[in-house]
Amino acid sequence: MKRLWPWGRLAIGVGILAALLWWHSTDAFVAALHAIDSESIVLALAIGFMTTVLSAARWWLVARRLGLRLPVAGAVTDYYRSQFLNAVLPAGVLGDVHRAVSHGHRSGDVARGVRAVFLERCAGQGVAVVAGVAALFAHPALLSAMAPVLVSVGIALVLLLVLGRWRHPALASTFSDLRAAARAWPGIVGLSAAALAGHLALFVVAARLVGATAPVLQLLPLLLLALLAMVLPINVGGWGPREAVLALAFGAAGLGSAQGLTVSVVYGVLSFISCLPGAATLLLKHREDVPERRDQAPQRVPALAGAGQ
Repeated sequence: MKRLWPWGRLAIGVGILAALLWWHSTDAFVAALHAIDSESIVLALAIGFMTTVLSAARWWLVARRLGLRLPVAGAVTDYYRSQFLNAVLPAGVLGDVHRAVSHGHRSGDVARGVRAVFLERCAGQGVAVVAGVAALFAHPALLSAMAPVLVSVGIALVLLLVLGRWRHPALASTFSDLRAAARAWPGIVGLSAAALAGHLALFVVAARLVGATAPVLQLLPLLLLALLAMVLPINVGGWGPREAVLALAFGAAGLGSAQGLTVSVVYGVLSFISCLPGAATLLLKHREDVPERRDQAPQRVPALAGAGQ
């Protein structure tokens, strides 16, 4: 059953996208592509740089508290690379796996390197979850409309806990590192909140591109829900739950589910554009790993899912 779970998550994400295509046809996707212009691309790259630097700083802070060496410039480069891999590979987490294991190899402690990335990602997602839940309870009508989605989220989390591979020694080490990282909680929370603001700003850009004229204060709770949905490990490179939730949220707010879907698609494209510098870092890394002479012994380049950057 555990071996089938990764394929099951992928199938759920694909199924959600297929259902949205069936319900709204391809109009929302075509409209999204037409809405993107050169100015929005520049904004996406600028906002992406800001959020990447903030997230990399959060990772650097956690790693330092765990006793791992991580240069700030290297953290930014690795974070860009992991975001690009997350965007182009299934499940949306393989880039983080690559970043975690490769940093662990360089630091001489793979397990702690993995835990550093795990705690860093949990910190960022935790702030998004708290903000999303607060937005829900601040809007009772929206909470009522999204109740079926919340039940689905609960079921997905239970399945994740049941099917996940939990080992007591690993949990003990994780809690120990969590206590060490928690000493820097003001910085970690502050960086996470600032990065969240950057993601929300990109969502607002997407909303304005498709003609959404609702006030920002009305849009923010809906956008927070979309970010909350992206925490679910049932997406395809970030696509799936985000589009479904934003379509439902916009419909519940009286803004039209089709517009919500289009906003989500535009955000997805802009988000992909924002992490394109990661492709350049991946190419540069590949060139560094290629021997310059034929008689030179090839360097060992670990596999992606358990590998060095």
